[in-house]
Amino acid sequence: MALSINHIFYGVGVAVLLSSCSVNKKYSRPELETPTSYRNTVELTGDTISLPYKTFFKDAYLTALIDKALDKNKDISVAMMNLRQLDLSYKQAKLGLLPTAELSVSAARNYLSKSSLNGSLSEQFTGNQHMDDYSASLTVSWEADIWGKVAMQKESARANFFMQHENLSALRTRIVSQVAQAYYNLITLDEQLKVASRNIALSDTTLQIIKLQFESAQTNSLAVDQAEAQKKTAELLVPLAKQNIAIQENVLSILCGSFPDSIARASTMETTPFVESFPIGVPADMLSRRPDVRAAEYAVVMANAGTGLAKAQMYPSLRLTPSIGTNSFQFNNWFDLPGSLVKNIAGNITQPIFQNKKLKTAYEIAKIEQEKSAEQFRLTVMTAVSEVSDALAKRQYADQRVALIEQKKTALQKAVSDAMLLYRSGMATYLEVITAQNNSLQNDLEAISIQKERFDAATDLYRALGGGVD
Repeated sequence: MALSINHIFYGVGVAVLLSSCSVNKKYSRPELETPTSYRNTVELTGDTISLPYKTFFKDAYLTALIDKALDKNKDISVAMMNLRQLDLSYKQAKLGLLPTAELSVSAARNYLSKSSLNGSLSEQFTGNQHMDDYSASLTVSWEADIWGKVAMQKESARANFFMQHENLSALRTRIVSQVAQAYYNLITLDEQLKVASRNIALSDTTLQIIKLQFESAQTNSLAVDQAEAQKKTAELLVPLAKQNIAIQENVLSILCGSFPDSIARASTMETTPFVESFPIGVPADMLSRRPDVRAAEYAVVMANAGTGLAKAQMYPSLRLTPSIGTNSFQFNNWFDLPGSLVKNIAGNITQPIFQNKKLKTAYEIAKIEQEKSAEQFRLTVMTAVSEVSDALAKRQYADQRVALIEQKKTALQKAVSDAMLLYRSGMATYLEVITAQNNSLQNDLEAISIQKERFDAATDLYRALGGGVD
């Protein structure tokens, strides 16, 4: 039965009417049960705020390094290129409802067999031993979006784009944190070098005193050997600190997108600006603040659209392919209108019937993938809340340890001074002097490490709360 124009228009009308039908459920956020507060909350809570690094980090040297890293870091550059690719894919997905058109132009010459009916008739009719065929056609193809597949493809592409956008934001926040931690590592190593230098000078003074006493027969050679060993203990810290400083500068340079070089920084740990407190909000803020949480939710949106697309593959599809063109066996009459005009109108309805359960299996897999994405989203939220709680605990107890180590430092410095006075007056042994100096050295190094942990805890808290670049 011939396909009439009325039949075609009727089919298009039905397709447009059914295009509003969707086989997919509208996305809804998975249920979350976030706590009302963080564990170990010792900070002032407030409304959800952004945490731009220039507001959080007050050190001018550090913010300059972060600026450079955000501009030249190679990981960020690659991530931005990936984002541009996804932007193009999203724009392409939005054009899914538009028809496609193809222009075809061909010319062919076929030498037919003289013994064949077509060959003998062709030679009698055209007077040639060959048959020419000249054709030009414009074919339009359009698939009716009956089950909302284009909308789901757009939703998936959009979610993928914004998920990668959030991943880029998370990467930037991570780069900011890594630069800050590397910078504080440098400051820490500088302080360790200073402590080593001070202890070398102190040990040298002690050694000279013991040598004078040995020369005057007031002590033995063992005291000199012990004092020299104590001095070497401090001297060993110098090359190790310099080595670690060079390596850390190389790491920072790479983070900032440049070849290894020296890094300008604050002169002392005490002069390094440090933010004491800032609003942290409530755990529910994680849903709007942390880019990795937002990216995890976009993954659920993508999986939801994927489930709908897998289901739509089991339903019938309607495709219309009208075409118009010219056809002739003589070149001179190729575009002789309307004699050479060729028109074609075709419609095709396809319903999968037996596919070895591939379509149903794909749909079941897509549903499981959606459930996995929802669970991963919940886990990401839990991890985010946990990371904030961890950072708060580290910062709280690091502050307490800093206070205690400073008290211990004062006591040990007095012990070193008293030991020297007592030794000079003959009321203490050289071992007591060396022990006091060694205890003071170890305490100074521990104090620097605890202060570094305090800086790291603040940086971790900045990242755990979602950070911020703009």
